[in-house]
Order: sequence, then structure tokens, then C-alpha cells
Amino acid sequence: MALFPAFASAAEPGEPPTGSSEGSRKGNNNLLKRREAQRLQRISSCLKYVIGDLAKDKLELDWLSNPSFSTEDALLLHQRATEVANLIPEKSPLIRTTSKSELSGESDTDESLKQSSKKRKKKKKKHHNYKKTKKKTKGDSSSSESDRDTKHIKDKAEGSGRNPEKEGAANLDKKTSNLTSNRFVWLDDIQAFTAETFRIDKKPDPANWAYKSLYRGDIARYKRRGDSCLGIDAKKQCITWDSSASKRKQLQRRPERYFTKNHVKMLNTDGIPVCNKSSPSDPTAFIPVFQMETDDPSDTTDVNPLGIYDPSTTVWLQGKGCKSTDHEPVNTQQTIQEPGININSILMTKVEEHNKKVRENPRDINAWMEFVSFQDELMRGPSPYASKGEQEVRRKSLKLILEKKLAILERAIESNPSNVDLKLARLKLCTEFWEPPALIKEWQKLIFLHPNNPELWKKYLLFCQSQFTTFSVSKINSLYGKCLTTLAAVQDGSMVSHPLLPGTEEAMLAIFIQQCHFLRQAGHSEKAVSLFQALIDFTFFKPDSVKDLPTRGQVEFFEPFWDSGEPRIGEKGARGWKAWMHQQEKGGWIALKPDDYDDEEIDEDQEIKDKSLPKWHIWLDIEYSREARHWLPWRPDKTKKETEEDCEDPERQVLFDDLGPSLIQLSNPDLQRQLLYSFLQFLGVPCTSKLFPSNLYIAMDENNIFESVLSDEKPLTSVSFPLSGFNSIGHMDTMLRGRHHIGHCKEGEEFIQNVFHVLFLLFSGKEKSNLSICWLQYEISKVVQCLQAKNKKKLKAQGRKSKKLAKNLLKEPDNRNHLSLWKLYAYLEWLLGNIDDARKVFDTALCTAGTGGCKSPQLCSLSLLYAQLEVELLESTEGAVISRAVHILTKLAESGPYVPYSGQMLSVNVLKARKTYEHALQDYLSKPPVSDQDQVSDANQLVNLVGCYALFQYLTVGIDAAVLIYAQTSEKLEAPGPQKCENTGENFGIQNFPTALEAITLLHTNLLRFHMKISVYPLNPLREALTEALKRYPSNQSLWRSYIHIQRKSHSASKARRFFDGVTRSTNSLEPWLFAIQAEQLRKKLTENVQRADIGEIHSTIPETGLTNRIVALFEHAVQSENGTHCPLLWRMYLNFLASLGKKEKSKGLFYKALQNCPWAKVLYMDAVEYFPDDLQETLDLMTEKELRVRVPMEELDLLLEV
Repeated sequence: MALFPAFASAAEPGEPPTGSSEGSRKGNNNLLKRREAQRLQRISSCLKYVIGDLAKDKLELDWLSNPSFSTEDALLLHQRATEVANLIPEKSPLIRTTSKSELSGESDTDESLKQSSKKRKKKKKKHHNYKKTKKKTKGDSSSSESDRDTKHIKDKAEGSGRNPEKEGAANLDKKTSNLTSNRFVWLDDIQAFTAETFRIDKKPDPANWAYKSLYRGDIARYKRRGDSCLGIDAKKQCITWDSSASKRKQLQRRPERYFTKNHVKMLNTDGIPVCNKSSPSDPTAFIPVFQMETDDPSDTTDVNPLGIYDPSTTVWLQGKGCKSTDHEPVNTQQTIQEPGININSILMTKVEEHNKKVRENPRDINAWMEFVSFQDELMRGPSPYASKGEQEVRRKSLKLILEKKLAILERAIESNPSNVDLKLARLKLCTEFWEPPALIKEWQKLIFLHPNNPELWKKYLLFCQSQFTTFSVSKINSLYGKCLTTLAAVQDGSMVSHPLLPGTEEAMLAIFIQQCHFLRQAGHSEKAVSLFQALIDFTFFKPDSVKDLPTRGQVEFFEPFWDSGEPRIGEKGARGWKAWMHQQEKGGWIALKPDDYDDEEIDEDQEIKDKSLPKWHIWLDIEYSREARHWLPWRPDKTKKETEEDCEDPERQVLFDDLGPSLIQLSNPDLQRQLLYSFLQFLGVPCTSKLFPSNLYIAMDENNIFESVLSDEKPLTSVSFPLSGFNSIGHMDTMLRGRHHIGHCKEGEEFIQNVFHVLFLLFSGKEKSNLSICWLQYEISKVVQCLQAKNKKKLKAQGRKSKKLAKNLLKEPDNRNHLSLWKLYAYLEWLLGNIDDARKVFDTALCTAGTGGCKSPQLCSLSLLYAQLEVELLESTEGAVISRAVHILTKLAESGPYVPYSGQMLSVNVLKARKTYEHALQDYLSKPPVSDQDQVSDANQLVNLVGCYALFQYLTVGIDAAVLIYAQTSEKLEAPGPQKCENTGENFGIQNFPTALEAITLLHTNLLRFHMKISVYPLNPLREALTEALKRYPSNQSLWRSYIHIQRKSHSASKARRFFDGVTRSTNSLEPWLFAIQAEQLRKKLTENVQRADIGEIHSTIPETGLTNRIVALFEHAVQSENGTHCPLLWRMYLNFLASLGKKEKSKGLFYKALQNCPWAKVLYMDAVEYFPDDLQETLDLMTEKELRVRVPMEELDLLLEV
């Protein structure tokens, strides 16, 4: 049975009007036709109003073609509506009386409309239900009542063609009864409800026995939103909705891969323990389900809008007291056993711990920072703050995490308003939300509040330097001057409002060096050289009369000297500021006749060697040529009566206003020496000093960090320069072209010589010898470059110059007994191929060294290099016991006078030497702590001693004995500290030197590489040694070069990739990223070479696919790292790789992206000229707009091409 609306007794039908029969009997034909036309017109207009929106594109009478329309039903419904309206006077709908003649005429019209097309009938049926829902109830009764005629399709027109009165009346009565008994009527249209509004249908439906459910056409359509159901307890009950459509979609859906979001989320989720950890012997047979509290949490959106506080902190923020937990102990055992809420409970516990830390100790900056970092972990897991047991539906976007972190940092700053780290972290987050002008204003406010903080100044300078929209060279250069001026005022004490922070002087020097490299990279090399010249004069040649003045006062006295035209550091006849001041007091300088020398000027017309080359190629050639020759500041030559107006390029002149604000005072002798060595490195002279970490990667722009200098041929004595990866002054070219020349031009070489001559006057003794070593190392580096370039003619000329310099240095009285210089001179002869002459130099130095033996650091270093060079000449280890190298190492251990090698070796001497080395190493490792000034020499002594001992064992016993020496020494140096050895009386003072362990590791790996070269040896020991060393020293370029050298021969790259991935995650150094990219590029190159080779099926042995995408992914991750974002070298490598693939549009997009992070790097623009030659003018315009140095304007190039 079913309950249905009983519409039969819903309303009483009205009486038909009496005037209708009269009109049908007595009217003439003309009157009938006129009335029929009027009636049809009225009906069509009325129904057009009802269904107007759904029949706009049809004819006005299209509804007549629908057989479901019955004119008699419409008339009866209309009559009933008028009667009801008469009973209710408040509502006065429009009433229209209809005659019986109209009723009879409608049948004919309805019969004629039956002949409409089937296509239109189907279309009407298709939109039947849609039309019904679209109709609206109006105030007009006729329009609301007319909605009832669109439900069923019935033919009511049969028999109406005959028109007698009785038959028409009978039909009318029959249709009226059918309408009230069988037709459906909407309840809303019935004005008065009766007792029989609903009735019970007792007729059975046999289809219920045949089918599982009701006919879908009898059920109202609906759409379910979500999986919830009203009236159930969501924490205790649930409903599973089975849907065939969802199953069908699941069947059609492809299986997800492991890298999809759902799988990654599942992998990042902690596992759920399913048994009691305290009693493993009695595991539970099932996972218990615990009831959760059903109390609804209070509304805390005001104090916790982002959901970052736990409930107790939220209550505390509301000013309410927390519930007492004394009587409610937390059952941690039960928490572990609750698998359903295990993940949430762990996260909740961590959130509560962090909230408790910052609530109880709001001054703890580390606690706030840990809380901020914890948000990343919190977002990876499920939300612990889901209401009523459901997991919170939220979009885990980056913006949500940033907003949470920002809210935490703002609370932290409220508790610590003077802390700079919190404000810096907040500014770093705000870069994702704010525009650059707003960020710059916030930075300026922060600098105004903390002008004495040098670390803050460094970050501010880097931020402004990397903003492409507001960047210009003059702005950033003046900002550097403002920074150094402010810090100098703090250092002098003239800024009373802010105290001097520790480490300010060192930070000022780092900022100064960073400014010089910034100007070099922007192409303004003249200003960078002038800055170094001015500060060296300002530091080392300062008159005594101005030393007590503040910095700005000293700068005012320095300006007349700078503008006087007197020779400066590096120029001929330079005497310094102090001598100039004394001479000025006596009446000025005596004019001296300058030395005549030939200029090496190249005529501008000869700069273009081949005019048939493309325009962009000619521009690059001339730009590079002028960059190499014109990096020195232009000074008017008074002997030639030149003035400042004679300079063809005004940018080559440096005014005092450009460098005066950057002059600072350096009182620490170590920092003064650091300034000198930084200047030498700037000129391309290799030194032991390194750049400061803050400006290390910003200045890295040269692709030579991957070049293993003679590493493959001579692994034991491979040359490793401290600062590879940095362009020296005068060298600026594209990635594809490389360096055109070795060293500098004639003027540049003379400038470097003059600098060394001036520095020799400042120092004496050991420091002077160190400067001599730097100069000789510079000459050796040029010889090595000639060897790499395989330019024999250049090598011969350079060899003569270098040997001449080495002999002149050794003739100095202070250097005659300096073994380091003798070692470099002998090594120079060896590189030039004069092995016999080199042996004579080595033997002479060893004979004059005395009998220091293993206790002399210089003697150990000399003997080690001599022995390594001799070992590299061996083709195998057979007969190595009687070799010259064993003789050298044995004589070193005997501590007696050195006797040149005669070809004979006694076994007794070898045994004595082994014991001597063993005791010397043990004694050295057990030495007490030494003073600070002896730390470096002791570290070098340990490295040389271990190297000699291991090489001796390698030649006399074997490779395993040598590896054992390195392993034992490394284990000693890796000891945690002296406190572990207090009971034994041992105290390792040497372990304060991590550089010693690093150098020993390098010797260890080099020896293994050499042994693998001359004999068969497994690769695993070398790989393990390198991986352990690189985990400890991830920024050592020599170790990385060795690692990728051995890995490129490996068939499988999976181990190397896992290792690179682990190192990049554990360190902020950029070298792991660079060498990981280089390793993949070498592998790609090897794969392409093999696949191009026409040797059958050999390409199938290297099943490498997707290398291009892997390299691009590595680049993307690297440029997003903290140090890689502003590294010009990384962006140059990325741009070069994309350009090599032929992806011009992507390369161009990457070029502009690189400029957003490194707008000061001129080499990026020069690379773009080579990759996109059609955009030469656009690139030059961009360089001019940002005030980068353009030495060859396009107008000048056009003139040169016309000549």
C-alpha cells in the first residue's frame, strides 16, 4: 500500500456558463469565424506568457502541436479558478467567460493540430519536466492554473467534430469527471484542504516481487552533498553509501603511481603501533577501539584563527584557568595502544610541548624558531584539530603554512621586540606576500632600529642587490658606502645611541670585499681596483698625525692625497700617503724623470680582426678585449701633458666620491693581512686565504671549479688552488668561449709586480717569505695553464719568465734558506720537463737543510713532494723498495745529512726508518695542547709527517699498510675531545684543527687513485673514503672532483645519486649541488657519445633515460636553495644547459628569471648575447638601464664597422 494525494475530491467543479449554448445555436457563420479568431489569439497570448522563457526560439503557436494540450480541460480549470476567486474577495484574478461555441470550436482546432511533425513532438517530451520546474507562480490566477495542463498526453478531441448540443454537453460532463478523479492537482493550487486530501492505495504492485527496489521513475531525483547523514552521532556511527556510479568511476580510474599526492602523504605519515610495547610476550589479539569525548569544543576562533595553538594554550589566551591535571594523570601507555588516534596524539603532544615552551619561556628565541619550523612537519601529517572525529578538509597550500608561521613570529616579536633574528625571519616570510616597495620600507625601518648590526646590514645589502625592479649599480654602490660609513661611526663611538657589537671590524672587511666583487661582476673593475688601492694606502701608509681622528676625519685628510695625482699602490713610483704628507710639509715632491717603456696599446681599428663575423660576435670580441686591457683606472700622464679631458672613456676615471664613504679602519693585524691577500686573490694570485663565507657564493661566477688541474695524469701532486670558481680581474667571457689568454696583459703584469714590491717594503721575515711564495705560486699557475692549453710556444716563454723570478727571489738574503721557495722552484723545473735540473734543486735544498729530520715541517714538506714526484714516474710497484723515493724518505727519518741517491738501499735502514716514523707519529699525536700561534704550523707538520709515513709504507709494504696509517690517524683526530682521555693522561691538542684531518683525507684519496691507476685495485675503498670525507667536508672541491672522476666510470649511478641527495639535504653548501649536476651532465655526454657510435648494440649497455629531466630537476632544486639563489655560476650553468638542448624560448625565460636574482652579473648578459644574438640591442639597452659597464656601445661598434 502507498499513501498518495487524493485529488478527486479536492475541489468541486463549477457550473458551465449559460450563454455558451445560445452563441452556438443562433450565430451566423461570419460571427463564428470572427469569435474563433479572437479566442485563439487570446489563448495563445495567455499561454505565451506562461511558457515564454522555454519557447523563445519557437513559433507563437508551437504549443498547439503538443497533443497533451486539451482545450476542454483548460476551460474547466479556468472556470473552477474563477469560482474560487469569487469566494475570496481579497484576491481578484482576471476572469474570462467562454461560450460553448468556443468549446466546440476547440475540438476542430485540436484535431487539426494533431498533424505536427514527430521530431517536434519528441523535443517537447524531452524538455517536459524541465519546463514544469521553470514555470513560476504569478499573481494572475489564470497563469497559475494553466500549469496543470502539461502533465499527461491524452487525446481529448475524438468525437468533438459533430457539434450537436447534447453530445457536446455529455462530453463536457465526462471530461469534467475525469479531470477531478484521475488528473493530478498540485496541493499548492488547492485553496481548501479536505479530509480526503491523502488516500491509501491498496492495490498491490507485482513489480516489487521481481525487482529489488522501487522503479527509479517513481522516486524523486536528488543529489547528495557529502557523505554525512542528519541525525547520527558522527563519532560513533557512520553510513556507507554504495553507488554504482562511484564504482564505475573507480573502475575507469587508472592506478596511481608512487609519486602522487596521496601516496606521498601516506609515506610521510608515521606508522601506527598495533600492540602493547611494554608486554611483547602477550600481544593483543585485536586493536581496541576507544571512545572519544563527544563534548563540542568551545568557539576559539578569536584567539586561535589559524589553529596553531593547543587547547591549553587557547584557554590561557582567553584568560581562563586550565583544568587541574593533578587528579587526571596522563596514561602514556594507553596513548601508544590507541592506533586510531596515534598519529594525531603524537602531533598533539608535540604541539603542546612547543606551546608550553614558548608560554613558559617567551624569551627563548630557539623555541620560537623550532615552533616555526615545526609547522612544516605539522602540515605533512593529518590535522589534529578535526571537529567531531572527521579529518579537517583543508588545502595544504604554501600560503597556509606561511600564514601560520607569520602568526607565530608576530607573537614572538611581541614578546621579544628587540630581537633581530625573529624580525629577519618575518621579513623572509613576507617576501611571499608583499611587493618589493613595501619590503624595502620594512627593511629600512629595521636598519634604522639596528644600525650597529653588521649581519643585518649584509642581508639588507644582498636583498637590495637582488631586487631587479629597483636595482642600479650606482644605488647599490652608494648603499655599500652608507653601510660602511654607519658601521665606522659605531666603531668610532660617534654614534652614542648604539653600542659596538663584537665582530664588527671583521664584518666591515667582509662587506668591503663583497662591494669590490660586486663592482667587478658589474663590469666596473676600475672602481674595484681603486677601492683596494685606497684602503691599502689608508691602512698601511697612514700618517701618525691623523691616527687619533675618527674615521670621517681621516678620510677628509686622505682626499687631497688621492686627488693630487701622486702614484698609488701598484703604480710606478708609489710611496704612499704617509710619505706624501711628510713631503708636503717640506714643500712638495722633487720631479723625477719617469722610466721609458713601450706601450702595448692596440689600435682601435685593429680590434676587429674579421668583419665578416656576425655583429654580436664582433661585439663580444671587442668587449672581452677591452675588459682584459682596461681594468686599471685611467690616470692622466703628466709627462705627456695629458688632462682628464683626454680620456676617451669617462667611466675609466674613478672619483673620490665613489670610494670615500667605503674607507674603514682596520686595527687588527690579522685583518690587515687578510685585506692584502684578498687584493692579491682579486688580481688572480693564488693564496692560502679564503673569502668570507657571507660573500663566497655571491662572487662565484667562473666555470673552472670542475677542471682537475693535472689531476688525471698526476693524482699525487695535483695542483689545487684555493679559490677556483672566481673570475679574476680582467677575465670576463661567456661559458662557451672560455679564457682567451693566460695571466694579464703587460700593464696588468707590471701592476702586480709593483704591488709585490710595495708589500715587500711593509713586511719582513716570515710574512715576506709568504708573499714570495704567493708570487711564485702565481707564476706556477700560469705554467699549469699553458700545460693545459698545450701551447708549447707560450709555455717556453712563460717558463723563462718564471724561472727568472724564482732565481731572483732565492737570491734575497731572507729567502736563501727558505725551503718552501726551494720546493716551488724545483717543482717549477719539474713541470717544465727539466727533471734532472729539478732533482739537482731538490738535492741541493735537502743537503743545505740540516739534520732536522721529521721534526722540521719544511723539510718534511720538501721530502714529501720530492718523493711523490718520483713515485709518479714509476710504472708499477715492483722494485719500489729500492727506488729513489724510498731513499728520500729513509734519509728524512735518519735525521742525518742528506746523501744523493746512488742506486743502493740497505734493508736495515728501511726497518729503522719505519720504527722512527711510528714513534714520531705517536709522540706527535700525544702532544699537549699548543698555543694559538703554533696551531697552524703543528697542523701542517702532522699532515706532512703522516704523508711521508704512509707513502713509505706504501712503497715498502703495500697499499693496505698505507691505508692503515691514514685510518689510525683519522680515528685519532676524530676523537670527540680531550675530556675522553683524562684517565689515560693523553690529551689531543691537535684536534682543534679540522684542516689537518681534511688534508690527510685528501692525501689518502690521492694515494688510492694513484694505486688504482698503476695496478688493479677495487673501487670500493676509495669510494668509501671519499664519501666519509665529503660528509664531513662538503665544500671541498678537490674531494668532489675526485669523486665524480671515479663515479663517471661506474655503470650504475644509483649509489652516487643517493649520496648526492643525502649530502645536499644535510648541508647548506652549494658545492654538492654543483658537482651533482656536473656528474649527471658527464653521464649524459657519455650516453650520447655511445648512442651515436655505430658499433652494433653497444648502446643497450647503458640503459639511461630521463637524464635531461633529472638535470633540470637538480638545477631547479639548486637555484631554490639559500646559497644557490644568488649564485651567478649556477644560473650560468643552467642557462647553458637549456641553450645546449635547443630550447630557445625556455632559455630566454630562464635568463630573465636569473636576472631577477642576480641582476648585477654582467657575465649573464654576455651569455645571453651569445645564446640570443637577435636580441643584442635589447640586452645592451637592459645593461645600460641597470648601469652595468658597457665598454663598446652599439653606436661605436657601427662606426668601427664602417671604417
